[in-house]
Amino acid sequence: MEQRERKAVAIAFIVLALYLSPLYMLGEHAHIRVHDNMDSNIAWYRVLVRSGQLFGPIDAVIPQVINGLPRNAFGTEFSGIVWLHALFPSMAAYALSQTITRVFAFLGMYWLLRRHFLPSPESWLIRVGAALAFALTPFWPSGMLSTLGMPLALWAFLSIRNGEATWKEWLAIILLPFYASFVLGFFFFLAAMAAVWLFDGVVRKQWNKRFFAAIALMTSLFLAIEYRLVYSLVFSGEPTSRNEFLSSRLSFVHCLRLTLKNYVLGHTHVMTVHGPIILPVLWAAFFLVLRRRQRGSLERRFLLLFWLNIALSAWYAFWFYKGWQPLKERISLLNTFNFARFHFLRPMVIYVDFALALQILAKERTAWRRLVPIALALQLLLLGGFNEEIRYRLAGTPSFEQFYSEHLFTKIKQYIGKPVSSYRVASVGLHPAIAQYNGFYTLDTYNNFYPLSYKRKFRRIIAKELDKSPVLKDYFDHWGNRVYLFSAELGKHYMFTKRSHKVIRHFEIDTKAFKQLGGKYIFSSVPIMNARDIHLRFLRAFTDRQSVWKIYVYEVE
Repeated sequence: MEQRERKAVAIAFIVLALYLSPLYMLGEHAHIRVHDNMDSNIAWYRVLVRSGQLFGPIDAVIPQVINGLPRNAFGTEFSGIVWLHALFPSMAAYALSQTITRVFAFLGMYWLLRRHFLPSPESWLIRVGAALAFALTPFWPSGMLSTLGMPLALWAFLSIRNGEATWKEWLAIILLPFYASFVLGFFFFLAAMAAVWLFDGVVRKQWNKRFFAAIALMTSLFLAIEYRLVYSLVFSGEPTSRNEFLSSRLSFVHCLRLTLKNYVLGHTHVMTVHGPIILPVLWAAFFLVLRRRQRGSLERRFLLLFWLNIALSAWYAFWFYKGWQPLKERISLLNTFNFARFHFLRPMVIYVDFALALQILAKERTAWRRLVPIALALQLLLLGGFNEEIRYRLAGTPSFEQFYSEHLFTKIKQYIGKPVSSYRVASVGLHPAIAQYNGFYTLDTYNNFYPLSYKRKFRRIIAKELDKSPVLKDYFDHWGNRVYLFSAELGKHYMFTKRSHKVIRHFEIDTKAFKQLGGKYIFSSVPIMNARDIHLRFLRAFTDRQSVWKIYVYEVE
């Protein structure tokens, strides 16, 4: 490695440290993602660790959630992020997880480009810049290295395929399954690797045994580590909420629109922030390549990834095409497992293609070459603006401390004055994960799957509210991961802070059905004006300076 490249790598690590610094400096005052993070996963880890069922048997349940959520719904005990939350306070575990993920995302992309795509010494700036940009993408936090670890895995697999591997590549293949998810990334990556292996065998007549062994090894490790998920998807006989999923409902034209939307904007779980800068660079390089009569390996690889990027967006969109539904009704696995997630390969594909596009520009005349550092700088600045502290503070979402409001919920716990295991609660206008994080036993939840029988029992509580809103009815009946006390007046909104003037005037839940499930108290972030009419007795409102909530506590009579 040349001296200037070493300096660039050192600067990249300094930038990563600065990017991560708010998590360490602010601690629980930091602002982080709420959606599919604080409203779910972070609370799940805390509930699991405190349940004493971290190593519980296959048929174990977690009594704190929905009167007994299956232990398997919380995932494997062999996941690195679970152990971070078992060993450290939640916010410290989150900061460490972010650090681990981003560091190895940078190293993986840098090593991949340096060895397999852009090995030339003069490509040092593109290698380091593209790798740093990839590491700063606003990935889904609980995904860990599920997508951001793919370049590291590809570096290892391509090295093994080419006969260049050392113990380091095999170590990467062995360790990655402990800090990544099979269903949220690596199933699709390994399927792609299997396709490459088949191509080598069928087309090139090269049946690479070591390459196959590497694919089999990583697949076996993932299946062993995520044995709970495998059991729940394949072997469990009890129907789950996923059996009622209805995903294929879109028309052909709607799928075309969704293809374009995904291609330009990406997806919330695999955000790449590629639209404003990277996409124009890719198309500029595409037209430059079309002009060239002779195309080398650089151009061919660029075009392969360019078209693959479009194909992945199309696959994602057309997985929801209504023509699939008859097949999905016959084969339950097509409903319970989301095969649309092949688009989770896109972050790696986009950023490798970005690097190749920049190299194509660098080979052109001076005007094009000058765009290379400018494009890298602009992309890094753009990603810097997506730093969680900047993004969510500007959006006005609560900090970690404000969201979970432990001090406030301790007051509520003391006011009720009974063991939390002796009664059940549900929330209105705020996420049930908040009550769960604070130790309350909840009838409502947000989980990927749970017994279908419970969904039907809970539906009786909210049936009249669902009937008022076709949107909520469709949302619960055909998806249903959010088992919430829905209000048609509130809609799909669960963040009504103490500054809100919103009220519920006609809440029509079945409090008798609520009581039959063990429900005793309702925590609402807004006043329920007709509480007496539905046999709810208002007890007291709770708030304090540290919290963004004003919690109205109601007791079922």
